[in-house]
Amino acid sequence: QVQLVESGGGLVQTGGSLRLSCAASGRTFSRYAMGWFRQAPGKEREFVAAVSWSGGMTYYADSVKGRFTISRNNAKNTVYLQMNSLKPEDTAVYYCTADSKPFPTSWAPDYDYWGQGTQVTVSS
Repeated sequence: QVQLVESGGGLVQTGGSLRLSCAASGRTFSRYAMGWFRQAPGKEREFVAAVSWSGGMTYYADSVKGRFTISRNNAKNTVYLQMNSLKPEDTAVYYCTADSKPFPTSWAPDYDYWGQGTQVTVSS
């Protein structure tokens, strides 16, 4: 069982930055691939980024590539999403996810655990 708690969301202007954190419970955190998804009002949940269990492999949606960076610290049971050059279309609730398989995927049903989400709002 893994519990995920996101933090770091908020309101930021276009071009600004935010760093999301996701603290995970459980002693097997390092065995999980971790991901971030987001859902904007009236839209389906979409993949943002994912990282392998070791942190050595990362995977990004085209819409955030070059602007967002996913990373993890297994000693702290935490995964991060650094978001730079934010745009109004990045406005959404961001969800942290954990996949019991070690390698990242962009398919939401692959993920076993989900956090409650944190709101990110980018003003124009």
